[in-house]
Formats: sequence, structure tokens, C-alpha cells
Amino acid sequence: MPAIDVGTLGKTAVLMGGSSAEREISLMSGSGVLAALRSQGVDAHAFDPAQTELGELKREGFVRVFIALHGRHGEDGTVQGALELMGLPYTGSGVMASAIAMDKTMTKRVWLAEGLPTPRFVWLDSDNQARERLRTVPDELGLPLIVKPPREGSSIGISKVAGYSEMADAVALAAKYDADVLCEEFIAGEEITCPVIGSGRAAQALPVVRIVAPEGKYDYQNKYFTDDTSYLCPSGLAPDEEREIQRIVVAAYKALGCRGWGRADLMIRAADRKPFLLEMNTSPGMTGHSLVPMSARAAGISYEQLCVYLLSTATLDSAPAQPTGA
Repeated sequence: MPAIDVGTLGKTAVLMGGSSAEREISLMSGSGVLAALRSQGVDAHAFDPAQTELGELKREGFVRVFIALHGRHGEDGTVQGALELMGLPYTGSGVMASAIAMDKTMTKRVWLAEGLPTPRFVWLDSDNQARERLRTVPDELGLPLIVKPPREGSSIGISKVAGYSEMADAVALAAKYDADVLCEEFIAGEEITCPVIGSGRAAQALPVVRIVAPEGKYDYQNKYFTDDTSYLCPSGLAPDEEREIQRIVVAAYKALGCRGWGRADLMIRAADRKPFLLEMNTSPGMTGHSLVPMSARAAGISYEQLCVYLLSTATLDSAPAQPTGA
């Protein structure tokens, strides 16, 4: 990590909480980031957009923003757009990349256009969820399959469907969180995740984390509120396999136009060891159970160093490009 003069970072708002279904996790992430920044001497303050309107950021003299929001109105480009209008540099991806990455269907379309591996899928908009249509999805994707809301995170609203009779309930659950529903080919194998930090040619993947959940069920509860899930970092994968996954993840990150940081979730198919990209998180969790800090530690980067580094990368879409070598 480069040495950073925290005195140059100025008064910083850590955006946390918000109004999405992931509010509880965001408060946990934001509290961790806030404590880490303050421990390093950053003039950092908590700011909850669900309780205080964003316009107060300017009125209260903030000059930089660390986005620790998750989900809608946090990592979907809306907050990023508001900060652009206020001219307040923020961490993470810009408006377009945030909006695309938040929508798993659009993300998959971009990745497929770039020749990157992602599971086959069927997209069901709100006018295309009749029972007759749902019965055809297993014929297209095979069983089991995954049903999820395309614009939520933290495994919210996801179901694994093992039979035709389960489709209606799975789609109804996903539709509680999103009018559209994403049905996805199930990849049997190992679940992994890999963070990326930096932008452009400087973007680099951190170590891969391998996830071993109870009964293979890496759901909301097992992600955040139990200690039964194992996270292996170093991953234990063959070095060549880990390097290939890191290469794919950086390519996926760049294809979406991401910057600052992100974390890709993938599956490695057991049958042939082929990796498949599932999604890109542009405002990953920073809780005690979170995987970016774990991966960073394996690379010799402390939680505090990571938070200060990410804050130092805060920028705007409208910021002038830095000359090469600057």
C-alpha cells in the first residue's frame, strides 16, 4: 500500500445504513470503516442517508465520501449520481458501472458480450411470470436451478429450485424484492470470491477466498450471523487455477467499467474446474465476516490500511483523467 497523508483527505462522511434491504449489513460495514478511519487520524463522521438528506453533506462541510451502503440507493448509481452533482468525490465505481453491476442481468449481458464465463440464464420481466411460462424455465436451464431478484444482494430472495412445482414459490419470493426475476443455471461446485482494487491498468486482484458453507448453503444467515461457514484464504486452489480466476475477475471488473474496488463472486464447476462469474459487488461488505478485508490481510494489508487506501481513491466521473505516469 502507498503511504498516504491522512491530513490531505479532509472531512469525510461514511455513508451507512440507507433504505435498502441490506440496511442492517451496511450499518455493520460502516461502523467498522468509521472506526478504522478514525483510528488512523482521519476526520471521519457517520452519515445515514435514510435519516439525513444528502444535501446536508455540502452544508456540513464534507469534502470526501466513503460509501459503505449496500444494495439499492447505495451501490446502484443513484447515490453516486447525487454525489456527482454535488461535486463530492466518493469511493468505488461511478454512476454507470454501479448501475450495471447492481443489475445481475445487465452484468451478465456485458460479460457474455466480452466472452467471459457466466451461467446460462432466463430473465422474467413482470409481464412474463405466468405459471405456464414458469414451467418452461427448467426445460431451458435444467434442474436444479437458481431463482433470484436481479437487483438485490446478500443472498436476499434467492431460492434453489429442485423441481417444477417449486418454481412458482421461488419466483414469488424473488418478486417481493424486484419486479423482474432472474433464473440461472445451477453450477455444482466450489464457491469462491475475489476482490479487485485499483482502476484501469493499475487494477489488481487480491487473493481468492474459498467459501465452505454448512450443507453448501451460503445464505444470508450463514453469510453474516453464524460462525459455521469456513473461509479459506489462502484458497488452497492450485496456483495456476488461482491466477486464471484472478485474470478473469480483473477482466470482468474492467468490462463493467469499475474503479476503486469491487469483489466478484464465482463458482468453480466440479465436473471440469471451469469458473463461472455470478456477480460483481461494487460496494462490498466490510463487516467482521466480510471477505475483502480477509483477502487483503492475506496480501499483507490491514483493515485500517485498506480503508484509508480506498478513501484516498475517492473520485468523480467528471474528474479529469490523470496523465500517464502521474
